[in-house]
Amino acid sequence: MQHRDNYIGTEHLLWGLTEQDNSATQLLRSAGVSPETVHRSVGTRLSMGASQAAERIAWTPYSRKAIAIAEARSKQNGSEHIDCDDLLIGLAQVGRGVAADVLSEAGFDPAALNATTADTDSSRNG
Repeated sequence: MQHRDNYIGTEHLLWGLTEQDNSATQLLRSAGVSPETVHRSVGTRLSMGASQAAERIAWTPYSRKAIAIAEARSKQNGSEHIDCDDLLIGLAQVGRGVAADVLSEAGFDPAALNATTADTDSSRNG
């Protein structure tokens, strides 16, 4: 499917993350959210862009913010690169944009997920 938009929005990032199995889709499943349902929901919100893509495609402010959150999360976890699950958390934590709306409607709550992870980590260390 080609949308020919002249920007990269959060919806495009989430669309790509849920296209195939990766750490983001695994995280969604562990949170009880169907990646396939999220992918379909994002697909219905993608619009057909201009007939010709711009020479330079711009990132939306929310996309840039999601990537910044993902980068900070990956560094905090000691990684030198952003994993798919980092970007998924970033998209959800932005709190605005199509991706955040779709994830929220699907029941994905990164705050609850982080609490569960922290509980699991503390029981492992205890």
